[in-house]
Amino acid sequence: MNATGSMGLAVAVRPCCRLIAAQILPRCPHRHGRRIAALPFFLRCSRGRRHFSRCPCALPPRRSAAAWVRAAVAPARDGAAVSDPRRLSTSVGPVPRPGGDKDFGRIFVQGLAAVKPLVIDSVEQPPAVGGEKTKKEAVEEEDRSEVAKGRLQSESEKEAWRLLKNAVVTYCGSPVGTLAAIDPAVEPLNYDQVFIRDFVPSALAFLLKGEMEIVRNFLLHTLHLQSWEKTVDCYSPGQGLMPASFKVRSVPQGSNGEVEEFLDPDFGESAIGRVAPVDSGLWWIILLRAYGKISGDYALQERIDVQTGIKLILNLCLSDGFDMFPTLLVTDGSCMIDRRMGIHGHPLEIQALFYCALRCSREMIVANDGSKNVLRAINNRLSALSFHIREYYWADMKKVNEIYRYKTEEYSQDAINKFNIYPEQIPGWLVDWIPEKGGYFIGNLQPAHMDFRFFSLGNLWAIISSLATPKQAEGILDLIEDKWDELVGNMPLKICYPALENEEWRITTGSDPKNTPWSYHNGGSWPTLLWQFTLACIKMGRPESARKAIAIAENHLSNDRWPEYYDTPTGRFIGKQSRLYQTWTIAGFLASKLLLENPELASILTFEEDLELLEGCACSLAKSPRIKCSRRAAKSHIFV
Repeated sequence: MNATGSMGLAVAVRPCCRLIAAQILPRCPHRHGRRIAALPFFLRCSRGRRHFSRCPCALPPRRSAAAWVRAAVAPARDGAAVSDPRRLSTSVGPVPRPGGDKDFGRIFVQGLAAVKPLVIDSVEQPPAVGGEKTKKEAVEEEDRSEVAKGRLQSESEKEAWRLLKNAVVTYCGSPVGTLAAIDPAVEPLNYDQVFIRDFVPSALAFLLKGEMEIVRNFLLHTLHLQSWEKTVDCYSPGQGLMPASFKVRSVPQGSNGEVEEFLDPDFGESAIGRVAPVDSGLWWIILLRAYGKISGDYALQERIDVQTGIKLILNLCLSDGFDMFPTLLVTDGSCMIDRRMGIHGHPLEIQALFYCALRCSREMIVANDGSKNVLRAINNRLSALSFHIREYYWADMKKVNEIYRYKTEEYSQDAINKFNIYPEQIPGWLVDWIPEKGGYFIGNLQPAHMDFRFFSLGNLWAIISSLATPKQAEGILDLIEDKWDELVGNMPLKICYPALENEEWRITTGSDPKNTPWSYHNGGSWPTLLWQFTLACIKMGRPESARKAIAIAENHLSNDRWPEYYDTPTGRFIGKQSRLYQTWTIAGFLASKLLLENPELASILTFEEDLELLEGCACSLAKSPRIKCSRRAAKSHIFV
């Protein structure tokens, strides 16, 4: 069965996807027991809008925000190992896995015929005592709670929470995400959809506030969309691809006013340039771990369908190819920078998210005989990737001077200039810009090509995930503080620095009218990066830097109506094509505030250095005398 959209692009369910849906997906209570998989190609729920009941996602018991925080950070009381990262799990034990995925490439269908249907009834909430509270009463109660904590929300925070809750999207009567933007002044285009990457700061804000339901629903519904077949011009990408976004659509049913809702995903078929969202699956894995860490609901991670979803994403990322490097090879536009900006190849943003997703997966995958091959592949890739990024992507004064003196055309396994980088590639702006103290990871590395631009998201996630060594992490924050006027200025934080200008802009972007110099992805300032900067600062013990950046943002965001991005070299003007009331701007501000208030929660969302990853090396397993490991020569550098 398939359907054709307005662009003539097909979305269909494969037979194997029907099988996994029939065995795993919960029943829809609104269809008299019919399974979701038996419905046409969209996930549907047929009920009158006034008669929606809870969507089929089993939820943990409701708890107050304070209770969630206490549960997340409280030590174990029973003498069990406090270091156990899964001690908050609500599950009795790991979900049994039938068969086993001994062959990593066939993890999707191995043993599914033996799986019994997993039917989970919805959890009904107890009736409210004394009737429903009005919005005014709810706000007053929240204010009283803040006063009891010794802190009262600012007007900007109150407005931000109101806007964030207005952006919530419901499906079958339950919240499943937030709209990308709610700007009433312009045509929505695709800003009226729920984007995976855009929802992450919203999810974090809700989690830190103690509201778990919307995040759990989002994780499960996007997981179920993963199994659909994605086709563009008769070609389909891998099964594990997560959608870039989805939209809740409604179809009238009969003349009695009832409507049928369905989720309509976009896997890149409608995106500008038709680029698949490589980062969507990585963000999904990162959010899944954060949900478990904060809520304690580890049972969700252990579900068979969730375990399968993680492995499908990893199968795409860890597949063998022609590449000689452990980094992921992607096209332009496959991440937050979703337009042509010269990041094709091995962009830092993708590598940092990939590394973090691998570390998250290593924690969440249930260890058994069927998963040992997957875990071995993860460990090998983590080891190789961390070495590669730390050794070859790092740039400081010493490294740039070393590149300046490189010899070229070296042909040997002992070459110093392994990627044949020509010293003439060092841009003129870098010579005076690189500080004496500090450094950063460059934006991209390929044969005979180094992109020396500073990309904020990749560097921040290198700190958060410990892809960077402690010394490198300190160096990145040192550089940001040293170059505060350029990278933060009037609005944190530059998505990349510097901007492409003149002929370089015309050649690299194709004269993109949206990515003009110092605008949008080309040197624009994006407030949503604030929560990631805050997380990195808290991890490195520099909350004062985050507090300073948040204060700058708070002075402008509300008055400027929460723009998507800012233009000019110092971020002084609202972006010329910027959407207003951008949800991830709003959520990023709120998440930053909550992280500063609860730094202990920030610590469970980050990773510490794991030296075993660098000690383990796949080269040691090979007996061939041709294989020479380059780590020994660089070990003094990467361990500092």
